[in-house]
Amino acid sequence: MAVVKLLGTWFSPFSYRVIWALKLKGILYEYIEEDLLNKSPSLLQYNPIHKQVPVLVHGGKPICESTVILQYIDEIWPQNPLLPAEPYDRAVALFWIKFADDKLYRGNGEEQQAAVKEWLEMLEVMEEHALIGVKKFFGGDEINMVDIAFSFVAHWLGILEDVLGLEIFKPHKFPRVSSWIQNFKSSPIIKDSLPDADKMSTFLKRGREMMLTSKSN
Repeated sequence: MAVVKLLGTWFSPFSYRVIWALKLKGILYEYIEEDLLNKSPSLLQYNPIHKQVPVLVHGGKPICESTVILQYIDEIWPQNPLLPAEPYDRAVALFWIKFADDKLYRGNGEEQQAAVKEWLEMLEVMEEHALIGVKKFFGGDEINMVDIAFSFVAHWLGILEDVLGLEIFKPHKFPRVSSWIQNFKSSPIIKDSLPDADKMSTFLKRGREMMLTSKSN
């Protein structure tokens, strides 16, 4: 059996996407923690273009970018499918995955005000469109790739609210999103491997302070 390795960071929502996909599939893997301030030769070798995590290495071959990795995992290990089999349902799922990616990547690299606007739009679209008719998860009774794509909303958004001193997600305004978050974070595979919120908040606050200090100098 080919060896599976995952290069990631403990605080990255993109790394956790892959961790959860592998766990949902029941795939054993070796996790390698990367220091993005001191990137390893392996990371630079496996992802010479973006030099970022996550990187899945399967049988010595690297696969980069979390969404690409998720689709690869679903094709290589067909048990517990993460995407619908029916072509239309699959297309709809891929649309929402791309939407989540676009909002997250855009919000991730922008100034605070613009990022908040992107995150609010993501919540509004989830509430008014994506979650209409959804039961427990986007995949029905089981977590699928769309749930994993939106996992930033379930955990990381609240931590960023604390770091930035903002209130972006108001449960009474987004009852469907609130219900989905509770269901998602209650799933044993998710709950047992979520990064510690306090630790991450401290880490991100320290990083933000360093960034603001460097900008003022």
